[in-house]
Amino acid sequence: MMATLNPYLNFNGNCEDAFNFYKSVFGGDFTDIMRFKDMPPSQESDQEVLQENGNQIMHVSLPIGDNILMGSDCLESFGQKAIFGSSNYISVTPKSEEETRRLFNKLSADGEVEMPLEEMFWGDLFSSFTDKFGIKWMLNFPIEK
Repeated sequence: MMATLNPYLNFNGNCEDAFNFYKSVFGGDFTDIMRFKDMPPSQESDQEVLQENGNQIMHVSLPIGDNILMGSDCLESFGQKAIFGSSNYISVTPKSEEETRRLFNKLSADGEVEMPLEEMFWGDLFSSFTDKFGIKWMLNFPIEK
């Protein structure tokens, strides 16, 4: 049996906004959503941190097809910070050209397109872009000739 790979995204305080956006694009419902205020404090100092950041997302899960997109907010008070870069993309292979175009239009809105959605020399409809939350995406639909 093959292992399942599920992307886990970290954010600096806007995880809930990002996941509500992804939910509007992909559909479905969250299977888990936990906030930092739900976590029991392990030390006296944690109580203040949890009160200040209680509504931040500790963990969220959104099923997409056979995969689960997961995420959380990073709390600087816990020594965490999400740093966005170019080393990771979420690569999606949609089931149709129509779905590919719909995903591109919605996910790339207010983001930055690296490669516009177009047919590539290898014969697939492809695009790469960064969404408005700083997450990098690739869409690749194999066009049958």
